Amino acid sequence: MAKENYYLMSDGILKRKENTVYFMNKDGKRPIPINKIYSIYAYGSLTFSSQVVRLLAKEGVPIHFFNYYGFYAGSFYPRETLLSGDLIIKQAKHYLDHEKRIKIAKKFVEGSGRNMEKVLSYYSIENQIGNILGDLETCSRITDIMNVEGRMRADYYTKMDQILPEGFKMEKRMKRPPKNMVNALISFGNSLLYSTVLTELYNTQLNPTISYLHEPFERRYSLALDLSEIFKPILVDRLIFYLINKRMLKEDDFERDLNYCLLNDAGRKIFIKEYNDRLKKTIKHRDLNRKVSYRRLIRLEAYKLIKHLLGTKKYTPFIIWW
Repeated sequence: MAKENYYLMSDGILKRKENTVYFMNKDGKRPIPINKIYSIYAYGSLTFSSQVVRLLAKEGVPIHFFNYYGFYAGSFYPRETLLSGDLIIKQAKHYLDHEKRIKIAKKFVEGSGRNMEKVLSYYSIENQIGNILGDLETCSRITDIMNVEGRMRADYYTKMDQILPEGFKMEKRMKRPPKNMVNALISFGNSLLYSTVLTELYNTQLNPTISYLHEPFERRYSLALDLSEIFKPILVDRLIFYLINKRMLKEDDFERDLNYCLLNDAGRKIFIKEYNDRLKKTIKHRDLNRKVSYRRLIRLEAYKLIKHLLGTKKYTPFIIWW
């Protein structure tokens, strides 16, 4: 039985009866057999008992929590079962060794930049991303690499308005809080992707707090931020263009205040449905010569990083070819 992501959009209660979790809210009671749950995304206030926590922990099911704005707030991250002391030591050594860390960080930015190029080339939009990426070669500090990434993304975001229709222009990137509809979509999508990557990392032996491009601070899983950079153009930006240009999202799907613009409940449901459908979508993998889902691509990226850390194969970032 294939496992599914479950998106809980309203306030409610999670209860357990034997091996079934029930979601209860004002609309009634919905059963979710534990063997069908891959991960849970909670967009409303969620109350649950210790029995539910024990069952989810036993089955390795994470819960990702999002705040009023739809931004990632935290996770229930079950105790890791796929442990490898050897890998964790090597993962930490690659962070502590400046030269090794720099090499990995550059690869993450390279993958991000090449995928942004691919997105723009699909719409025949000229850009400076390739030229900016050339500056990576001389970078010797993480701050220099982050500067290249920032310049690339700035060029990319200015070109996005050429793809978007009137009324949906981004103008400039504004995060906290987003001030217009496209900024709201980017922030919402990036939070969703971060939690998706975190779920995939949980299913590997990697420690999600040891990262290379982003600094590993307390209270965040910074390796998920690293890997998210590669997949943002593919899973978030392309989806935004699709939803807007197909008129699946309209102004009525947003709520505004003086200081922010956010997706409303109806808009969130549309975005999440299409995002989840995209995760399930399959492509024929050129190296594996078989079909894999977009979600699986993220896990494969983590496996490639593991091989690099163990010294069996150098890491090269995933770059779309279609």
